Amino acid sequence: MSTPTAYPLAWPAGWPRTQCRQVWPGKNITLAAALTECQAELRRLGATNIVLSSNVTLGADRPADPGVVAYCTYDGMQVSIPCDRWVTVAGNLRAIAKTIEAMRGMERWGAKHMIKAMFQGFVALPAPKSWWEIIGAQATASMADIEAAYRQAARRAHPDTPTGSHAAMAELNAAMDQARKERS
Repeated sequence: MSTPTAYPLAWPAGWPRTQCRQVWPGKNITLAAALTECQAELRRLGATNIVLSSNVTLGADRPADPGVVAYCTYDGMQVSIPCDRWVTVAGNLRAIAKTIEAMRGMERWGAKHMIKAMFQGFVALPAPKSWWEIIGAQATASMADIEAAYRQAARRAHPDTPTGSHAAMAELNAAMDQARKERS
């Protein structure tokens, strides 16, 4: 697996996204405090090669997409723990930290084997391709060029063609949706 990026958010393929986010129910926490808490819990778990992926940039700590994914190595497995349930990046970092804290509790109570079994569901999939790679366009291309590349790719990906499939067309359509969102 290639190393996931801290920015932009590298959401694991196949993991559903939250449609209706909520406000974190506890006391508000700063992004810096949530980041420290999440990193500390990952270290206490014994995780290495930690990468926290989000859309946070210098000067923009409240991105439109507050999702966070913790990528790490645990007991020889590359895993990812995604969370986008909360409206802030801090809330999602805190949720990941609390999830890991609960897993560590299982370890303390003698059920360490269950942590590894749980992480089987978190096994990191390769970071998804960018929309421009899927469409076959340059990242800096004009919207007209992107749409032209999309039409050309759709001729190959459509399930009614010998080279296409429903999965390929769905991936292409999702990439085009992402391109439109970023360009609007």
